[in-house]
Amino acid sequence: MAFDVDRALLDECVHCGFCLPTCPTYVVTGDEAESPRGRIYLMDLATRGEAPVAGPVAAHLDSCLGCLACVPACPSGVKYGALIESARPQLDREVPRDRLFRAAVFALFPYPGRLRAAALLGVLYQRLGLRWLTRRSGLLDRLPARVRALEGLLPPVRMKDLLSRTKATETAGPARTVALLTGCAQRVFFKPVNDATARVLAAEGCRVAVPKGQGCCGALSLHTGRDEEARAFARRTVDAFEGYGTVVVNVAGCGSVLKEYGELLRDDPRYAERAAAFAARVRDVSEVLAGLEPVARRHPLPLRVAYHDACHLANAQGITREPRDVLRTIPGVELVEVPEEKLCCGSAGVYNLLQPDTAERLGRRKAENLASARPDVIVTGNAGCLLQIRRYAGDGPLVMHPVELLDLSIRQTGP
Repeated sequence: MAFDVDRALLDECVHCGFCLPTCPTYVVTGDEAESPRGRIYLMDLATRGEAPVAGPVAAHLDSCLGCLACVPACPSGVKYGALIESARPQLDREVPRDRLFRAAVFALFPYPGRLRAAALLGVLYQRLGLRWLTRRSGLLDRLPARVRALEGLLPPVRMKDLLSRTKATETAGPARTVALLTGCAQRVFFKPVNDATARVLAAEGCRVAVPKGQGCCGALSLHTGRDEEARAFARRTVDAFEGYGTVVVNVAGCGSVLKEYGELLRDDPRYAERAAAFAARVRDVSEVLAGLEPVARRHPLPLRVAYHDACHLANAQGITREPRDVLRTIPGVELVEVPEEKLCCGSAGVYNLLQPDTAERLGRRKAENLASARPDVIVTGNAGCLLQIRRYAGDGPLVMHPVELLDLSIRQTGP
């Protein structure tokens, strides 16, 4: 196959190696080909026709989490995100691999209705004791690694959350109206986070709208090379939020892609301008809350809290201060330092399903680092990170979204 990546972007890399210690896959393997520098070298060889794309080149590119930790570390300003995102659609189209599993994942996760039906089966699996039986009997250990990963990530879901929707909220007096993205997997597995987001924003003086017709934002598709599918989801999202002001997002991976809509749809004459305007209105919930003067009374929560920087919040959007500032408005909360705080947890969208071995190594390492800080609660602003950390934290500290902790403080309840 002909492999084509922008030569100018490749040539920006001076092979200094500053990216290596920031790269999760390099950190856990020590393999140069598993680093940003190594992957750029492989893309260069493939573009020159000096190495076949199928085989090791595709494998090393596929193993990239897309966490973008290398980007802020690069003194040359290499646009690694643009490089890997231009490579992945070519791999998806041309390189033979596990198409059946990938097709199943993308026929399910971006569609809330289908995912809700699957989640109902998951509820039965948990409530009827089948999870206990599968694990106790050893059957789970005999299943393929990807099936084991999917089973391990299945969160506890309440039936009432599956059968209800997050509602728009009103507030007394003049109010700023914001529109909440409820997501696809987020609305199925993390409806309590959406509900807490709406309650907190209302308590802080915002009127919260929940636009109809919204669905998947396209993040899962874009990060795995399904670019046309991502554009279709992006158009639908732009249409759903037409006429609204600030778009509030509580999932880091979704927010980072929403802010790229202008670039994603730049060649679409019907959507280019609208997509750019939409992207300019997108804000993570921590950005919105940090920019508001606190109105609602915070009740004390005497807790040691460990904050995990979601990669697509810290690296892709440059948001690190705002979530911590919001947490510090809660009396009694002590933010604790965590070793390797910027290391990816191994979630990365559906990476932990497609690359379960590397994801497990990173998940266990992240959980151990977090546990070493002896927190009462672990918080992170991304759905995938919540699932991954909950899995490997086991029976350790509670794991929740920062807005859930703030909601508990405002409502005078404890975790």
